[in-house]
Amino acid sequence: MKGGGGVGSGGSAYGFPAKRRWRGLVIGVLGLVILSMLVPLVFLLGLYNGFHSPGYGFDSQNSEPGFQPSHVDEVIRKFGPTLPKDAFQKHATEPKKDIKDFVHESQEAKGLQPPKVDALPTHTHENITKVGGRVQPDPHMTSMDENGKPCEWKFGSYCIWQQENREVIKDTMVKKLKDQLFVARAYYPSIAKLPDQSKLTQEMKQNIQELERVLSESTTDLDLPLQIEKRSLKMEATITKAKSFPLECSNVDKKFRQLFDMTEDEADFHMKQSAFLFQLAVQTMPKSLHCLSMQLTVEYFRIDSANLELSQAEKYADPTLNHYIIFSNNILASSVVINSTVSHAKESGNQVFHVLTDGQNYFAMKLWFSRNSYKEATVEVLNVEHLKLDDHENMTFVLPQEFRISFHTLTHSRTEYISMFSHLHYLLPEIFKSLDKVVVLEDDVVVQRDLSDLWSLDMGGKVNGAAQCCQVRFGELKSFLGENGYNQNDCTWMSGLNVIDLAKWRELDLSQTFRSLVKEDGSTNADVLRASLLTFQGMIYPLHDSWSLYGLGHVYRHNVQDLKKAATLHYNGYLKPWLELGIPKYKAHWKKFLDREDLFLSKCNINP
Repeated sequence: MKGGGGVGSGGSAYGFPAKRRWRGLVIGVLGLVILSMLVPLVFLLGLYNGFHSPGYGFDSQNSEPGFQPSHVDEVIRKFGPTLPKDAFQKHATEPKKDIKDFVHESQEAKGLQPPKVDALPTHTHENITKVGGRVQPDPHMTSMDENGKPCEWKFGSYCIWQQENREVIKDTMVKKLKDQLFVARAYYPSIAKLPDQSKLTQEMKQNIQELERVLSESTTDLDLPLQIEKRSLKMEATITKAKSFPLECSNVDKKFRQLFDMTEDEADFHMKQSAFLFQLAVQTMPKSLHCLSMQLTVEYFRIDSANLELSQAEKYADPTLNHYIIFSNNILASSVVINSTVSHAKESGNQVFHVLTDGQNYFAMKLWFSRNSYKEATVEVLNVEHLKLDDHENMTFVLPQEFRISFHTLTHSRTEYISMFSHLHYLLPEIFKSLDKVVVLEDDVVVQRDLSDLWSLDMGGKVNGAAQCCQVRFGELKSFLGENGYNQNDCTWMSGLNVIDLAKWRELDLSQTFRSLVKEDGSTNADVLRASLLTFQGMIYPLHDSWSLYGLGHVYRHNVQDLKKAATLHYNGYLKPWLELGIPKYKAHWKKFLDREDLFLSKCNINP
């Protein structure tokens, strides 16, 4: 009993103190562990909050983390050689950024993906703006080179240029499929020669045929079938298998070169075809305008055409009126010229328009201008092929000619379009024998101001009042003007809006001068240009720039204010406003003088 009680009492006397010592030891160890964790944490927090020069701190005004310039000083001192000189000034003058923005930019600079948190701005490619088809990078996004490193910000950096001029990629799937087809075709011959690879060969052949069929029917991503992603992955897997086999590099290289040559030849063919089709499109009368001419001609002979012959012959030859000459075989174009001129005229009753055209469009022109009135102005239509002039029979109708002149130097190249009189213009003194002064308008001109001041213009004995084109001077045309006989610093002149003193023309017999030069040189377009420029050598009166703005048929960069201020707009160049290829932002100035309610326009579906 005592022994048992002794043991029991001994356990009671010594057991509890032993347990207390064990607990104390455990608590001490835990305390050391916690302190070992807290000390580094406190040390780090102390550095972060400014034990030394503060890098981040609190903005006392709004109690939010702010970016302090003092940290920038330290960064600049450490990494000065890699930063531009004005980096400090830039950051010092910028407003304080939120710490989250700075962290985000730092991650982007390292090529890391920013965290997807609603509170943080995620500057992905969706935030990039697109201007003129080019990608404009977000100002918060750091530009990277091909290796993922930040671009070096210095003048002429290709990395920066590449980021600023990166084009928006369209139809990426079509391009991807073409690339896959290109690679598969290169590997196929080598795989087909491998023994025991008939299955892979058949698979590649089938995939190649499928992609060829798809691409023959699709030019954009929208044209592709719904399951095209699976086909692309299937082709990618097949190409991966083909690459896993050891092949002779020379065979693959040879096939790649063959495919490259074929692609280059195909691209060259399509480029030439595109140029040919462009020339065809701009030089051929559109189907709708041809339809209009035919419809009007048929209608002219269907009705009693005798009623259309209004007796206004006295106005046609009255020298006291303002006479405008238009050479055209385009009904709509000549109509717009007349309508725009009359619409801005202070007095339309003293305006007479003489439209000279060919036999094919003569009757259509007659009917059109008899059906449409232009205030009180008078319109006469003349068939050039039926004019009977002394020493001139069987004349062919030729529109004013446009010459495309290109200049190439070591540093740059430029192209200019010069409009020039045709040989028919040199018959004006004989066609209009009773007139002493006329204004010649081309059919690709739109009038925006009253032209009556041109009739009181004192040209100081000059014959031709014209807009000058000083971008092309005589000295730059030596190749076909010759070396002598002209002032090399003289500017070339443009037809389009021309004030012609017919009396002075007859006195100097400039028509004979032109014929002599053409007969001496030949009858090519270059010879006609040379003859026209030399015929009026010293006889050009330069009109003020406000009278005419030319180049609307090939120049895209005209200022809006210049368009509004110009008295006339000249659409010289290939891109005429009545063509679908016309420059869209200039078309509105031409369209507003077009009568869209005419019945024949609806019949021929004309909506330029």
